[in-house]
Amino acid sequence: MARLDSVNLGRPKPNPHKDTGWTGIGKQPTEEPVEVRAPGPKTSGLGSGLVGDFIGDGKHHGGDGQAVYAFQREDLDEWERRLGRQIPNGFFGENLTTFDLDVNDARLGERWRVGGQVVLQVTTPRIPCSTFRGWMGEKGWARTFTAGGRPGAYLSVITPGTIRAGDSIEVVRRPDHDVTIALAFRATTIERALLPRLLEAGDDLDPSLQQAVLSRQLFALD
Repeated sequence: MARLDSVNLGRPKPNPHKDTGWTGIGKQPTEEPVEVRAPGPKTSGLGSGLVGDFIGDGKHHGGDGQAVYAFQREDLDEWERRLGRQIPNGFFGENLTTFDLDVNDARLGERWRVGGQVVLQVTTPRIPCSTFRGWMGEKGWARTFTAGGRPGAYLSVITPGTIRAGDSIEVVRRPDHDVTIALAFRATTIERALLPRLLEAGDDLDPSLQQAVLSRQLFALD
């Protein structure tokens, strides 16, 4: 059964890779229950959807559409093999390290029940930023990560509540379209010709992805 391998929280640490000065990447697993709630908009909201989690760049990260970030343990294991180094849960900056759930095959708008009460909705893929590149310390990391095509998923909070490591994850809504996180990632990075396909998600398409499609359409008209 799909479950949370860990719930991870970030603490403020200096960020030499971005002018915001601080970052919460390199999150640490906690065994304590963690409250999850919608954080509100970027910049003016609470940042992360997890109480106690720090986000350093509130302009580009956090907010309702990126309240929670999930990455699967199986992919961390694969990166350990490829990079020849240990990658503990939370190291990629994920709040939820999942097990036995294909996060990248999740469809936009898909909903997960975590534990007994929390419901999360899949919104967008994670795009590697300068902080992630610098934190990893691997030459060409953004290109390598992107080529891997398994970015993990951001989620919004539909029903707040408390979660903890070991909680079950149940897919309670699987949309009829087939626009997955993996497809959306390729469309917004290395295969931009796929952008129009995102419209197949209909009302499940996050506003940020709608804007990406619109920008491409406007560019084509120039």
